[in-house]
Formats: sequence, structure tokens, C-alpha cells
Amino acid sequence: MLNLLRMDLYRMRRSKSVYVCLACLLAMAILCYGMIWLMGTPQGQQIMMRTGVLVEEDLEEAQTILENVDTLVMFRQTCMDGGMYSVVFGIWIMLFVCMDYQSGFIKNIMATHKNRWNYVGSKVMTAGLLNLVYLVFQLGFILLLNRLFGNMVPYAGVKSLLFYLSWVWLLTTAFAAMMILICVWTRSVAAGALVAVLMGGGLVPMALYGILNNFHAAGWMKYTVYMSIQQGAGSYTSPADLYVYAVGGVFLVLYTAVAGLVLRRQDI
Repeated sequence: MLNLLRMDLYRMRRSKSVYVCLACLLAMAILCYGMIWLMGTPQGQQIMMRTGVLVEEDLEEAQTILENVDTLVMFRQTCMDGGMYSVVFGIWIMLFVCMDYQSGFIKNIMATHKNRWNYVGSKVMTAGLLNLVYLVFQLGFILLLNRLFGNMVPYAGVKSLLFYLSWVWLLTTAFAAMMILICVWTRSVAAGALVAVLMGGGLVPMALYGILNNFHAAGWMKYTVYMSIQQGAGSYTSPADLYVYAVGGVFLVLYTAVAGLVLRRQDI
């Protein structure tokens, strides 16, 4: 597995898609931060009023947009809420895995590495490492933006940041394992992209939640990957906040195991 992991890490560093996806995430952070600055600060509100985008009736509501907001909340709002991060990250996973099938390189890999579990394990570990790099880079970029925008919001505590990063990394890595499962099962770029948008962006989970909630049967969805990412606590207050680790760990193992079983049963 270590040989496969080294190969995947080398391919990842050389892949243009890694940097394109990172640029998309950073661009979205700049756009969201800029919009919040325009709506939530006196300087921005003056610009919005001069251009006619904001009127006097909306000014009072706009002035409350930054209440109870710190850098951790900004990180969640600009990157995680709504699933933008999962969509972009999922699309990269799809490109990375499906390229093996499209190029025919998967045959060479399987000819050299008979144990197909090693292939899945290597892909999951590569995704986890890139996920960590993306998340840390994104958070650092949010802190930099806050500095450039004149410390628009207070800085969150280090303990809260580490707690949040640890569980959101585990959950988004579990999402990456699901994407790997879809890609090795379907071998389809279109299917992988569709799942990344529908599941990562929350279209399917939120639609299902809306339907089940009408019948008071949506409580279990709190323990899905998407809903856990959206609703997980930003800081540790009680043992109940730790459920996100259990959700991430269970789904990570489950998706990885199923992907390995699917790959073992396939003809390459």
C-alpha cells in the first residue's frame, strides 16, 4: 500500500486539478467575505447605499449581520455551509479516481498490486491528506482575509478551531470515501460529478429531510454526513457534541469497506 500511496501522492502534487479546485475554494472565500463586508460594515453599507443596492429600510437588518460572528463562523459560512467545499472536493476525488479507468492505468496497477484493498486504502489516505491541506489552507486564508479587512470579526479560540477542524476533517474524509465508492462502482465521470453535486451540495439530503420532516420521521438524518457537517458544534461544550466523530468514523469505515468489496468483485 505504501508504494501505491507514494505514487498517488506524486500524481496528486503533479495534478493541475488540485490547484484549480483550491483556487475555486479561495475565490469563493474572497467573494463571500467581500459580500459580508459590504453588508455588515459601515464602510461597505455606504458603498451599497450609494449604488442603490441597499436602502434605508434594509440598513437596520444589515447592521446585525455580524452579530455573534467570529472567524470560525466566517470559515463555516464561506466554506462549509451549503456544501460548497464538499462539492469541489468531491469533484476532485472523481477526477483523480476516474482518471485511472479512463486512461487504462487501472490495469497496470492491478497487475502489479493484486490486493485490491490496497488501491482503495491508498485513495482514501490520499484524499484524507489533501483534505487536511485544503482545510488548513482555507482556515489560514480566512484568518488572512480577516486581517486584510481590518479585523472585521473577532478571532475564535484555538481550542474551538482545533475541535472543529478535527471533526469536519473526519466527516469530509468520509464523504471522500463515498465518492471513491461511487467512482469504482460506476467508473463514470458523469455519475461521480452528479453525486458530488447532489450529495455534497445537500440537494438530496435536504429534499429528503423536508419530506420526512412532514411525517416527523427526519430525526435520524442528524446522523448523516451532510447534516452532521451542517449542524455539528463549533466548540466543545458537552460529550453530546462528540457524536460527529462517531458519524464520521462509521461512514468512513463503511464506505471504504464497501468500495473494497466492490473492487474485488469487478473485472478490470
